[in-house]
Amino acid sequence: MVLSGKRIQMMKNKQKLILFALVLGLLLTMLATLTIGPVHIPAGTVVKIIFSKIFAVPQTWPDNFQQIVLNVRLPRILLAVLAGCALSVSGCAMQGLFRNPMASPYICGVASGGAFGASLIIAFNISHLLIIPTAFFFALLAVFLVYNLARAGNKIPVETLLLSGIALSLFFSALTSFVQYVSKEGELRQIIFWLMGGFWASSWNKVLGSFPVIFTGVLGIFFFSRELNILLIGEDQAQDMGVEVEITRKAILILSALVTASAVAACGIIGFVGLIIPHIMRIIIGPDHRFLLPASAVCGSIFLVWVDTFARTLISPTELPVGIITALIGVPFFLFLLKTRKKLSGF
Repeated sequence: MVLSGKRIQMMKNKQKLILFALVLGLLLTMLATLTIGPVHIPAGTVVKIIFSKIFAVPQTWPDNFQQIVLNVRLPRILLAVLAGCALSVSGCAMQGLFRNPMASPYICGVASGGAFGASLIIAFNISHLLIIPTAFFFALLAVFLVYNLARAGNKIPVETLLLSGIALSLFFSALTSFVQYVSKEGELRQIIFWLMGGFWASSWNKVLGSFPVIFTGVLGIFFFSRELNILLIGEDQAQDMGVEVEITRKAILILSALVTASAVAACGIIGFVGLIIPHIMRIIIGPDHRFLLPASAVCGSIFLVWVDTFARTLISPTELPVGIITALIGVPFFLFLLKTRKKLSGF
């Protein structure tokens, strides 16, 4: 028992160390990526510019450096941090809820619903200020419809929920295709670019608009870490251990939908982040959601910040959509995951 206790403590210490390393890695990532771009700005100057807004630091740098750091790169990086955190935590929660490593944040039609909402605004050339709230509304509408279609009394059968999500995703995708078909050439290009996902239109308004929803939703999901751990052993066993399975499932679905919808509304559809990051973190830090959820949040942020930096610098001044790069990385990983599951199942 003493040895077992020591092993458990060593494992917890290792998990805490990994979390600390990830947080440090995120801070270093943000500092490093603030220096990267067509105009190189030294890391020391970046630090001085940021702290000049808090402390009385005398300005020894050109005015355009301050403009680039504070109004161009910093909001973009912070939005990537928020989106990476939202998608990774939501994907991790979905994988734990469905006990399936191939579950993703978009499983309930959030992405297709948000895409349809954004496409409507762009196609009819309405104020771009309405893109985020409209995409957010339709993303949540898709989840609401999926939830009500799948509900059987007070229960939500997992199989029915998944099938409803697939059906609604196809329905909203068809509507989005129709909107693209009737759009003018200029609007069509904008719709396609938005659907590919990216952070080229980042601003402080988007950061401040997304932060409350994502921060609150992610904290709410963290609150259900214990329940997600217990659900891993099965719903019947979890019920016997005092977990209100249906209430827990509803709460996690709602919170995951909120954070995912907020990310989709702010930056378009960025696939595979919520699939690959939780799976990688599960291998590194273990299945305990008390550590897995925060590790996924930080790792997802690091991953998306670097992918966005790569997207905006690879063929500068032209930008690649972030969704293309994450798909190029995610698809091989997804196929590897499928092959691994096939070997384990014996088919």
